[in-house]
Amino acid sequence: MPPRTAGLLTALLSAFLLAGCGTIDRPEDGVLRLTTQTWRPTEDPRIRGADVARVEALAEQIGERLWAAAEGRSILALSGGGANGAYGAGVLVGWTESGTRPEFSVVTGVSTGALAAPFAFLGPEWDDDLHGAYAEGRTGGLLSWRSFAALGAPGLFDAGVLKDLVEDYVDEDLLRAIAVEHDKGRRLLIVTTNLDAQETVIWDMGVLAKQGGDQAVELFREVLLASASIPGVFPPVMIPGVDDQGQLVEEMHVDGGVVTPFLGIPESLLTVTTPTQAPEGAALYVLINGQIERTEVITRGTLPAILARSYDTMSKASLRTSLAVNLAFAERNGLNLHVAAIPEGIEASSLDFDPESMAELFERGRAAAAGGVAWSEMKSPAPEPVALPVEPPAPVSLPD
Repeated sequence: MPPRTAGLLTALLSAFLLAGCGTIDRPEDGVLRLTTQTWRPTEDPRIRGADVARVEALAEQIGERLWAAAEGRSILALSGGGANGAYGAGVLVGWTESGTRPEFSVVTGVSTGALAAPFAFLGPEWDDDLHGAYAEGRTGGLLSWRSFAALGAPGLFDAGVLKDLVEDYVDEDLLRAIAVEHDKGRRLLIVTTNLDAQETVIWDMGVLAKQGGDQAVELFREVLLASASIPGVFPPVMIPGVDDQGQLVEEMHVDGGVVTPFLGIPESLLTVTTPTQAPEGAALYVLINGQIERTEVITRGTLPAILARSYDTMSKASLRTSLAVNLAFAERNGLNLHVAAIPEGIEASSLDFDPESMAELFERGRAAAAGGVAWSEMKSPAPEPVALPVEPPAPVSLPD
């Protein structure tokens, strides 16, 4: 574990011990009712996990896009991973350089993947923005320490630098470009976690982009910020919503990685077997901003080392499970599944936002994709034949 990561975990533990020193002011007996005039989108871009009708409608749209064209269509899913998002950004830029990067029907983003997703959705013309966000030193002050008196606040680190980063890249020009692609039937989906409802929220960002204006830009920024707000590290983002009675309420949203490492095939589709196989070339690409495989090391007996190793183990297990269920759907329905991840042997930490480390990680991703070695097709291992013992039948005594 890098020393910087160990220090951050130690500080985070200290913050937990001081948790009573500062909080977000919310009533204990229910959801806060908003009393001020709050902007409401004419079409709500959020798709709540409990809204079965909208989830099924989204799944149907994605299925139609994948199965409609004879040449096949593709989904790109960008995972969480904090600072490791620099690798994924590099892969996208190197993929452009290789001349093989497709145009995706659907792009999804979780956590750091949410920050890169708009640029991935809009295509190679926006690669300079990916490089600027991840490899040009913009992250140097991302983990700026709060004063000691505020250590018990909802986040150990101030989100000011992250907010500035999002504001610099998300403007009306970006939303207009996304709206144009949305009208073509393409979809940009971002995941946050609604802590109040303990549910996954999928945001159809093209719906929001089409509404335009300053308030749409602001909500777009808040959604990206929320999806990237690691609980305990950054404060949650409070986003206006509507409860079951139609009353405006304030929802607490955090990192989408709390509920899923990435959004590939929608959950309501995962158990489906389609009447026809996917057209040739249809594929799901999952870009993992981290590492997948198990590694064996001697874990130090310190609290930060134990916490870091436990978190890493939990994250990898969740990734492998999600990949397995998406692979099962893909193989059942004739869809190819391609995966890219940080190779083992490369030291990578989701909390190491050091600009030099991120620039190096970006370059590794770029070089791998440009050289055609970043992606591999994932397949289930062929079952091995099992030799069953064959015993001669027992003699049967027939009656005289």
